[in-house]
Amino acid sequence: MNISFFASTAVYFVVLSVICIGLVTWAIAKTVKSNTHLNQRGHWRFLFAISIWITIISSLALSGFFSDFSTLPPRLLMAPLVPMFTITFITLFGKLDNVLKQVSPSWIVYLQTFRIPVEILLWMLFIQNLLPVQMTFEGRNWDIMVGLTAIPAGFFCFGGNRFKTTAAIFWNIAGLILLFNIVITAVLSMPTPFRVFMNDPANEIVADFPFVLLPGILVPLAFSLHVLSLRQVFLFRKEGIQSRLQNDLTML
Repeated sequence: MNISFFASTAVYFVVLSVICIGLVTWAIAKTVKSNTHLNQRGHWRFLFAISIWITIISSLALSGFFSDFSTLPPRLLMAPLVPMFTITFITLFGKLDNVLKQVSPSWIVYLQTFRIPVEILLWMLFIQNLLPVQMTFEGRNWDIMVGLTAIPAGFFCFGGNRFKTTAAIFWNIAGLILLFNIVITAVLSMPTPFRVFMNDPANEIVADFPFVLLPGILVPLAFSLHVLSLRQVFLFRKEGIQSRLQNDLTML
């Protein structure tokens, strides 16, 4: 294995995660700054919570906790499921309406472009024989299509004061299906008793730091953006306030 190539891949995972977290934090800060009735410390609370979560999953990965695949369910599932359940609960029961009314709907879609570099990084692990082919775009992972269509979809649905709710709903649902497809493929590629994909290597590298940031941060981020976008679309449809939307460059 080329050590420098491996080190570069690891660094890229960290850099991509930091960039994504930074963009989300910036968006929250921009939203609350322009609306005094919102919690002005919202972005700091988000940054604090995400920092605690990164510390937890990183520490567990470094200790080898996630690398034990003998337990059922695998311990690694904790990394994506905890934040995904949390964001689902907040989306369904949290008081997000005032925030979502102020966020550009196109920006939430545009941010999904981060899935392009994610797929490139997975492919880099594959060519180093650290990840099975089915987890890349050469195999069963078509998640890159979400990243490639994010900007066209965001502009088509919300650019130029448009608000195509049906198209936005279908795009987000399709994105969730593709996301769950690779998550299920990843689980069935792990060296567990219910492993389905028996080709080598097994999907073990994501249990190590910093690659645990994929299931622990990047997968939940993709899920959260879809869920929040759907919540926002249904909110706007319910209240009929599409006329108040700004164009797709508002947040940029």
